[in-house]
Amino acid sequence: MDESNELNKETTSSKTNKMIEGTFWLTVGNFLSRFLGLIYIIPWYSWMGEHAKVANGLYGMGYNIYAIFLLISTAGIPSAVTKQIAYYNSLDDPEMSNQFFYSSLKIATFIGVIASFGMYLFSPIIAKSSGGGQDLTAVIRSLSIIVIFFPSMSVIRGYFQGNQQMKPYAVSQILEQIGRVIYMLLSTFIIMKVLNGNYVTAVVHSTFAAFIGLIVSYVYLLFKLHKEAQLNGIFLQNKKSEINSKGLLKELLQVSIPFIIVASGISLFKLIDQFTFSRIMNQISTYSDMRLTELFAIFSTNPDKLTMIVIALATSLSSAGLPLLTEFFTKKDKLSLSKMVTNNIQLFLFITLPSILGMILLAKPLYTLFYEASNLGTKVLIQACLTGFILGFYMLSSSILQSINQNRYAIFTLLIGAIVKLILQYPLISIFEVYGPLLATAISFGIICILNLKKIINITHPDIKLLLKRTVLISFSCILMLLVVLLVRNFLYLFLDPERKMHSFLIVTFAAVIGIMTYIFLSFKTELSDNLLGFNAKKLKNKLKLFSK
Repeated sequence: MDESNELNKETTSSKTNKMIEGTFWLTVGNFLSRFLGLIYIIPWYSWMGEHAKVANGLYGMGYNIYAIFLLISTAGIPSAVTKQIAYYNSLDDPEMSNQFFYSSLKIATFIGVIASFGMYLFSPIIAKSSGGGQDLTAVIRSLSIIVIFFPSMSVIRGYFQGNQQMKPYAVSQILEQIGRVIYMLLSTFIIMKVLNGNYVTAVVHSTFAAFIGLIVSYVYLLFKLHKEAQLNGIFLQNKKSEINSKGLLKELLQVSIPFIIVASGISLFKLIDQFTFSRIMNQISTYSDMRLTELFAIFSTNPDKLTMIVIALATSLSSAGLPLLTEFFTKKDKLSLSKMVTNNIQLFLFITLPSILGMILLAKPLYTLFYEASNLGTKVLIQACLTGFILGFYMLSSSILQSINQNRYAIFTLLIGAIVKLILQYPLISIFEVYGPLLATAISFGIICILNLKKIINITHPDIKLLLKRTVLISFSCILMLLVVLLVRNFLYLFLDPERKMHSFLIVTFAAVIGIMTYIFLSFKTELSDNLLGFNAKKLKNKLKLFSK
């Protein structure tokens, strides 16, 4: 009996380490891809010249529409594929797992074609209703071709993720962003600086760059499947298989629909902002249409480039834990499920809390570095960082709920949040103008997170005492880190001007590096890293010979 318990402990520990390794790769992939998607804005914004604010607003509007169509076209399939493949793997049924993947590829391709056609066809109506006109129509149409291929590519990523092979997933994200950024910067430079062209043309090519990145990522994923001898096996097996494909497709759609609704939560709220902000502001102010587009960029597009890095980290945590949470729930392993949920929440706080607080402290030089010196932009960025923390926890909590078959509840809480958002939108914009949309979003998602957390606690019974203890320890480490960063920042302010780009770059670089080193030191010293990252952290400490006794 003792040997059996010991074996179970070793198995659970091995799976936890596998999850941590997966979290590492997804975090690296998400962070680097988001970081690449962030740094391009420095030259891009500069090359747009006097049209920079409007161009960025137009770019953001186009991507908000694209995000919704992307979610529709994927129909939650990647997350559903991940969950179901993990489920079949837990039942030791690789044949069903492969059949599910094959069926998912077929339906994803079909949906992608239909969604792409609809996006292209209805782009003038969508553009007009959101105040973008013909310029926005061209941007939306440049993005429509991507919708054809993205769903099937996402299914392949979901297949790797469901099999807990996170490295190909992460590398594909990085390659996608590299291809996208190279084409975007090259095309923008040629259009704006060499040809002295129109900024709208440059924006259209900037959005089309996503297609170039997609092709690069797609080729890599197919190569990995072929290299690991999975591609031929999947297709040959499914040609001979007698498994009911219709039944699998029905199952796929049943699992997928809740995922699309929950995953579209953040994009849905952004669309509410896009379709209501200008209308409400036209009623309460005398701002021109161009100024309203600039304000939209200030509260939506601009801070997103920075805060989405934090949300991406939360997405990495939730995505990496999805297969194991599903497995533990399926096998009714309550103890392992409780530990995994406890660990996931701690990891979220451990990674995102210092990131958010650091960005708030460096908001002024950050905004100057990536955009321009702006007191309004800095204040909105601080507000967006706080909102981003809430959005990150929404991603984590909703993923946990879906892993334990609480799809309906996750949809229910999102519906409540959307109603609150719609109720608060007009009064908060009327009172706070550009700050109003983010405040309404923060309150709405805050309510969703509280409801989600309550449900998670009731079902999984995480270790609340341990969570509180670790939260206090993480908060204490963050406070000490912030004090160090504050001293470094204020010292640098003595001879560097945070309203100049190069000076801001030096401030952000030095302060961030010292802040990260301080937080790593504290996490090793307090053994937070050992407890949350397990064997990997201890291995790193031994290599660095830190705190050796």
